[in-house]
Amino acid sequence: MTKSMFLLFAVSYYVVTMLIIAIVLFLISSRNKKRFARQINELERQKNLVISASILSELNKVESLVNNEELKKQYDNWKERFNEIKDTDIPKITDSINEVQTHYDDKDYRALKIALIKSEMDLNFLKTKADFLLDEIKKITLSEERNREKITKLKAEYRDVMNVYTDNINDFEVVKTPLQLQFENADKLFASFEIAMEKNEYTEVGKIVKAIDNIVANLKAVTSETKTICQLGQILIPKKIADIKQIYGRMNKDGYNLDYLKIAYNIDVTKKKVKNIFQRLNVLDVEDSVFELKTILDYFDSLYNDFEKERNARKSFDDYSRSILIKSSKLEKINNEIYKKMGEIKYNYDLSDEEVSVIPEIRDELIDIKTSYDSNMALFREGKTAFSKLNSLMDEINNKLIYTEEKLNITIRNLSSFKDDELRAKGQLEEIKKILFQTKEKANIYNLPVIREEYYIELNEAIEAINAMTLELEKRPMSIKTLNTRVDTARDLVLKVYNTINEMTKTAKMAEMAIVYGNRYRTVNKEVDYGLTKAEASFLKGSYKSSLKQAISSINIVEPGIYKKLLNVSNK
Repeated sequence: MTKSMFLLFAVSYYVVTMLIIAIVLFLISSRNKKRFARQINELERQKNLVISASILSELNKVESLVNNEELKKQYDNWKERFNEIKDTDIPKITDSINEVQTHYDDKDYRALKIALIKSEMDLNFLKTKADFLLDEIKKITLSEERNREKITKLKAEYRDVMNVYTDNINDFEVVKTPLQLQFENADKLFASFEIAMEKNEYTEVGKIVKAIDNIVANLKAVTSETKTICQLGQILIPKKIADIKQIYGRMNKDGYNLDYLKIAYNIDVTKKKVKNIFQRLNVLDVEDSVFELKTILDYFDSLYNDFEKERNARKSFDDYSRSILIKSSKLEKINNEIYKKMGEIKYNYDLSDEEVSVIPEIRDELIDIKTSYDSNMALFREGKTAFSKLNSLMDEINNKLIYTEEKLNITIRNLSSFKDDELRAKGQLEEIKKILFQTKEKANIYNLPVIREEYYIELNEAIEAINAMTLELEKRPMSIKTLNTRVDTARDLVLKVYNTINEMTKTAKMAEMAIVYGNRYRTVNKEVDYGLTKAEASFLKGSYKSSLKQAISSINIVEPGIYKKLLNVSNK
């Protein structure tokens, strides 16, 4: 490519790029311009909707309804506010929109955005102001239809209340007079509503409707709850009180202390509350009455559980009072016996003060348990403490006693183990001596030409260990740890010498058998004769293993597998 062609290509590329950028910027600008134009038109449309025919139409309706000074005053206020919106606020919005239009025409989009946001905020505020005014006016213009609809509904509810009353008139005997007065008030208010509607006294109509609504709601509550209130307050609760009093008196005679339940006080409070509820019912105030009466009834029902709890607590207390006394006395007797022998136990088994400290600890714990038990029984004899409290204290004492009993059992097991170890050691001493005797007897029975020196060394060690064990058993104080060590040592050494003589006699026996068996081949084979002669020499020197090996090797020349045969014969 020549230089001129390269320059031409570069210039063309630059021109095309700039053209594309210009087109993109134009499209963006055109799009923003259209968007701003739509927003300005929308502002204009929303402004025109603020002063709609609806406000003026509703004002004209109110003007035709004005027949008293209060409504006239309201009408004048609304008209003044409407004129303010029309003559003051709307022109301001118009000026604001014109300012936006000016920035649009000048293509000052930065200022346009700020002015546009301000205009939208002002217009929204004005729309809210106009809507609020329209709602206020409609409360009057639509009040007739709304109030008629409300009164129709209230009349239907009122008829239902009247039907409930007339169908069950005996259930409302306690509130007959105030109910009839309230019915008369309701009838008067319904009549007042009709008069107020005829006179277009819409401000009074709202108050009358609200009053009727309150009365009907009150009558519904009274007619629906009076029967329940009477059943609870005049039948169920008095019956519960009488039953509770009877049970309370009987349990008091039986020795139960129920002062903590404050039954007499709570009965007095209940009677006052019930009286207050019926006083309020007489003025048709039933708010929370059923809830309060049900709460009172639940309280008296809960007392049955409290009574049963006290009965169970007394039974448990009686059981504890016997079992704790018996068990604590038994443990105290056992521990005292151990405590008396504590010095002897320490001396006999070489124990330190720390190792036997648990014995006085148990004694102190048992004394503390006995003191707590006596204190609790004193409370019982005074008769001023509830069995639930007494039983709870006994339960704590019993838990302490169980813990101390376990500690004492562990101590007894530990002390018993010392004596058991001593008795076991004496029994093992006899067994060890018996094994040693068998060892010596075995050495004597087998008339061996020579007994190796290791046997005598091990025998002396075993005898010394047995003597040391015997001395330890006779020693006072006795150390159980040392005794157990002496027992293990003596047993191991005796078994060692026992195994040694066993192995020695068995090997000698097999060697002797091999030599005797091989004698048949002496005349047949000189090598066998030579080997057996060496085996005999080793046997007489006490080298029984060498003798056996030499004899087997010799016989194996003429009879392979001889060792297995001899081993089988020996085992038999």
